[in-house]
Amino acid sequence: MTEDVGSTVPRRQLGRLLRQYRTEAGVTLDAAAEALEYSRQKIWRIECGMGPVRVLDVKAMCELYGVSAEMTEAMRGLATETKSKGWWHAYGDAVPSWFELYVGLESAAASLRQYQETVIPGLLQTREYIQALARIDQPAATDEERDHAVQVRLQRQSLLTRRLPQPPRLDVIVSEAVLRRRVGGETVMTGQLSALVNASERPNISLRVVPLAAGPHVGAVAGSFVILDFPATKGGRATPEPSVVYSESLTGALYLDKPAELQAYEAAFASVARLAQGEAESRDTIKRITGEMRHD
Repeated sequence: MTEDVGSTVPRRQLGRLLRQYRTEAGVTLDAAAEALEYSRQKIWRIECGMGPVRVLDVKAMCELYGVSAEMTEAMRGLATETKSKGWWHAYGDAVPSWFELYVGLESAAASLRQYQETVIPGLLQTREYIQALARIDQPAATDEERDHAVQVRLQRQSLLTRRLPQPPRLDVIVSEAVLRRRVGGETVMTGQLSALVNASERPNISLRVVPLAAGPHVGAVAGSFVILDFPATKGGRATPEPSVVYSESLTGALYLDKPAELQAYEAAFASVARLAQGEAESRDTIKRITGEMRHD
């Protein structure tokens, strides 16, 4: 029973990383088991994220695979979190800020359902919009640090156009307020809105707008969030990984994967979806707001 306690999020990410480093080191499961004096089943369970992981085991596996000291320390932090009942990823705590857990989950997802109450979704932001945001949310950062943040976000966007594995389905619903909130001035905003229209015409992207006329709704209470759904395993022999809800704050990020938590956010997404305009009408709304900005 104890193995079922705790958030699966850090377990799954830790398992992915350990499998990746083992593969890169050219070490087979059997060879790792022999070298570490573990059972093959134990290593397989750790790599599949099937239970809490001891820090001692992570240290031993990282040494065998030749993992850097910095990454080993981050993975030891993740191992500690595999025993937590819920998981709050606070920047600067056990898992450093540069350790992008969400990016790993995002790249593994089969579909992303996102509601945005405040800004354009990161996967659809233009370079200029990202730069303008970085000046706001990283006021003390150096130009080099901001440039790095911009590059990370732009790199993330490539998952929507990748060839293999199949790119995820992105279903985005945004508040009309997001489209009207000027980030970086008129030129930046009109360029961003035009990019949104273009993105919405891709086959794996759906973009819809909740008009301000809809009034108060559950999305405004829930705030911005993403529901990540994962693909079935190869051959369909096992159930897919459970979905995860991700929500950011100023100082950290919340990962939720308990059934009741998922149900609450899925209900919230369904609620805003009922209020949202259709895809064609949403494109017309974006174009109309773009025109209004140009004539202000």
